[in-house]
Amino acid sequence: MTSTAALPLPSRTDVAVVGAGPTGLALAVTLARAGVDFVLLDRLAEGANTSRAAVVHARTLEVLDELDPSGALSAELVGLGIPVTRFQVRDGARPLATIPFDGLPTAHPYALMVPQYETEAVLLRRLRALGHEVHRPHEVVSVVQDPDGVTLTTATGATLRAARVVGADGMHSAVREAAGIGFTGSSYGESFVLADVVMDWAPGADEVSLSFGAAGLTVIAPLPGGPTAGGAGSRFRIVATVDEAPAEPDLAFVRDLLDERVPGQAVVHSLAWSSRFRVHHRVADRYRAGRLLLAGDAAHVHSPAGGQGMNTGIQDGHALGLALAAGAGSPDPAAALDAYEALRRPVALRVVALTDRMTRVATTRGAVPRAARNALLPLLARVPALRDRLARELAELDYR
Repeated sequence: MTSTAALPLPSRTDVAVVGAGPTGLALAVTLARAGVDFVLLDRLAEGANTSRAAVVHARTLEVLDELDPSGALSAELVGLGIPVTRFQVRDGARPLATIPFDGLPTAHPYALMVPQYETEAVLLRRLRALGHEVHRPHEVVSVVQDPDGVTLTTATGATLRAARVVGADGMHSAVREAAGIGFTGSSYGESFVLADVVMDWAPGADEVSLSFGAAGLTVIAPLPGGPTAGGAGSRFRIVATVDEAPAEPDLAFVRDLLDERVPGQAVVHSLAWSSRFRVHHRVADRYRAGRLLLAGDAAHVHSPAGGQGMNTGIQDGHALGLALAAGAGSPDPAAALDAYEALRRPVALRVVALTDRMTRVATTRGAVPRAARNALLPLLARVPALRDRLARELAELDYR
């Protein structure tokens, strides 16, 4: 995904949005539809073509329908992805629980498997259709607020004056740091391996699979593209916890990992891309400090179990855009912004708690607790109310 490079900054705007990932783009589209003056800027010369996020949940697709009531925006993204209707939990190759999505009370009863760069590209096309653009490359190095506004300064010395500034600039947010807002939480001891592969996978491409095991958690999900040329395998995304992984896991490492975690289930033919990263579970102590606001990974980060991160960020961006638009026409704009935090921060706390529980349950290593977990989960999954509740939670429908 690309964007116009070296687009100069204007001198003033009502809202400056720092960071043009999915959160910033969703916020910008919301502001554009509401007629709020804004500038969206990003430090990169173009959007990334690799990504960690690979699932768009039902609630996020509903938000896309709000950003384009014709339904064309969500339809375009669905056309680029694979709708998956079940989440399968296993211990190695042994099925433990099936969480179905096809009964969800939504127009989108599925999890959509699609790379993050495609989601960003669809949002960017919508932003351009509304007559706006991302200003690149502009790295913000200083954020100073005063009683009348905020001054942003970039690495090249350019300045932008704004009434309000939103940090959608990730875990290491310059806006959050300038606001002096704490980021409470900690990190997981394990590293996470992410890899996109072409492989033969015995369960097939109709589910997202979460496998438990003594060595750690393993998530395997289909990616769009179908069978490769010659019919040797299909594309899949792998996310796995590993005590100590190489910085760039190679094909042999991924093959050995799957042979250990899901024996006899996977034959990996090739590796398209891989990465190792550390994961934190943190939530910002506040979402607003005066004229500075936070959304997305600048406000919350958590385990990739369940694929909640990008989805929660897009929903943040939409909710904040609505709050900024409401505040622009209100005699008390601060009240609308405080309502944004009251709405979205509890969601972040809930998502962090859910993904942390999923990660810790999946990585339980003692023989007795593992046996208890494996005996209890199939029983719980047979209770329709519990099964449906988890499906709604994963789809984020309860966060409407």
